[in-house]
Amino acid sequence: MSTLEFNQKVMSFKTPLNYFAISLTQNAEEAKDLLQDTFYKAILYKDKFTDATNLKAWLYTIMKNTFINNYRRNIKTKQIVDTTKDLYFINIPQHNGEVSPLSQIAHKDIKLVLENLEEDLRVPFLMYFEGYKYKEIADQFNLPIGTVKSRIFLARKKLMKDLKDFR
Repeated sequence: MSTLEFNQKVMSFKTPLNYFAISLTQNAEEAKDLLQDTFYKAILYKDKFTDATNLKAWLYTIMKNTFINNYRRNIKTKQIVDTTKDLYFINIPQHNGEVSPLSQIAHKDIKLVLENLEEDLRVPFLMYFEGYKYKEIADQFNLPIGTVKSRIFLARKKLMKDLKDFR
């Protein structure tokens, strides 16, 4: 089959492939991109197609695999698409250096609950929160690691109970 014949046959499936692309993407613009990628790959890998086989199935497979690969790539990168005019919200700084009054109140509440924990729960919890390993905390207080883990767990449980408004 000549290149011209192949291209004409490929283009003859434009309408059904477009419908399939729309069903996959649920978006007309993304469907156009997917259709274009499919045609590009079909022409690029023309030599991989075997004559006297089902061209339509081959094109559908290319489209489906392209869609899946793009979907996986987008999930990994977690793309955020800004649909606002002039990218306004992306350009606004998220933090201006000032602490909001609401977060100041929340910080005071958390600090108060932490201070009310029994010392044998509070100290290991704070050390763990600051980055100490279980072994380091256990060595500091001459305790078994299991006891340290238990105290940290109990401190978390008590904090979750006392700070239920923060969930």
